[in-house]
Amino acid sequence: MDQKEEPPVKIKGVGDSLWVSVTPSLPVDQLKQELIKPFERLQHLAINARIILDMGRDDAEIDRLIETLGIFLKEKFQVGHVSKPNAPRHSENKNRIRQQDVGNAWHHYRNDGLVIAGRVRSGQKIQAKKHLIILGDLNPGAEVTAGGDIIIMGCLQGKAAAGQPDNEGAIIVALEFKPTQIQIGGFVAAGMSESAGSRPEFACVEGNAIIVDDYTRGNPFRRLAWPEVR
Repeated sequence: MDQKEEPPVKIKGVGDSLWVSVTPSLPVDQLKQELIKPFERLQHLAINARIILDMGRDDAEIDRLIETLGIFLKEKFQVGHVSKPNAPRHSENKNRIRQQDVGNAWHHYRNDGLVIAGRVRSGQKIQAKKHLIILGDLNPGAEVTAGGDIIIMGCLQGKAAAGQPDNEGAIIVALEFKPTQIQIGGFVAAGMSESAGSRPEFACVEGNAIIVDDYTRGNPFRRLAWPEVR
């Protein structure tokens, strides 16, 4: 059976740093394009972050490559310090690093998410600086806005705007998905089908448009190789 090809760039949190594993055999321009994909998902978490570029070996050529990619990441994503690993990584250390990532990395992040319980009624407007979680329904005529994701553990029937003003990587999730209007970043969708919402669904931006899919089938986070901070 064919094995799935490893991605040329992988990122995970290690302590207070972002550990970026890179395949150095690719051309520099291709490596830059491969770095753009995960760093765009990280968005504000990459700003001023300490980046460790792991190329798998340590020599003069790798030092020059790290310097080139470090300049690119600083200009493109405003990252902070960029360096190579302090010491060569050995295979016996990989499991320890992964355990450290799960056990400790989340302690270095603060989340401005808002969690509320109860029904949001018509005429009510709620705003969250980052993520918004509603433990209840969002009635028709109610409006919610968030800088990040919106998760509704109930029925979504009002208006929901996630990723405001320009985070197109945000999602909207609801156990029943029947909104009058949704917005993600600058993209807007309205007039959802009356037959929609019989199962947990989520909305995201794909191909310059908002799509809605079954959450259990199309879980947007299932493909992540390692947990990421939203």
